[in-house]
Amino acid sequence: MPTHDELYDEAIRLKDQGNLDEAATKLLAIVAEVPTHSLSHSALAVVMQKLGKFDEAIAHAKKVVELEPNDPFSFAQLSVICQRCGRITEAEDALARNQTMSAQRRH
Repeated sequence: MPTHDELYDEAIRLKDQGNLDEAATKLLAIVAEVPTHSLSHSALAVVMQKLGKFDEAIAHAKKVVELEPNDPFSFAQLSVICQRCGRITEAEDALARNQTMSAQRRH
């Protein structure tokens, strides 16, 4: 039986091939078993956005922020997902948080 990381790699290959529904199914299976698998939540945010499932995309991007609160990239991705989903205010808030965290790391 494949590991979660192997399933994740398969899902990313499917996503890259344009098989978004199959990729989403694999990724959702991973987070059902391992709710803290942040890479899968991150990929789900992208896949769901591409599928037009904006609320789900944002929910997964927010889960990444919850799981990785000290990683500026989490907020950068949330910003991009929110922007692509038409949630500009939320996108700007996440980008501001990213910039603040990035500035703090430089000092």
